[in-house]
Amino acid sequence: MNWIVLIIGGLFETGFAISLGKAQQTSGREMWLWLFAFIVCVSISMYLLFKAMGGEKAIPVGTAYAVWGAIGAIGTVIAGIIFFKEPVTFWRMFFLSTLVISVIGLQTVSNHG
Repeated sequence: MNWIVLIIGGLFETGFAISLGKAQQTSGREMWLWLFAFIVCVSISMYLLFKAMGGEKAIPVGTAYAVWGAIGAIGTVIAGIIFFKEPVTFWRMFFLSTLVISVIGLQTVSNHG
């Protein structure tokens, strides 16, 4: 269950990064709405990270933070491509793939350690 909580927290991390990007592209009331979305997403994301590191099947702090950050980074790169028209290059996708492999590896060794 803690892994599911951590994954959802990572998705909210993507949400807060997207909110900041959208806030930079807007002004006035719309900017403030995006900043409010940022505050909500960062609060939920941090709380879910906190919850994933506690309880009966706690995820170790280093692993939880690395996986949470990677999920946010992966989601933000994908969202940047979709919403901000960021470039899709071989090297961006190559290194994104290595990040995905690393997250899977961390999850695998954390379950056995």
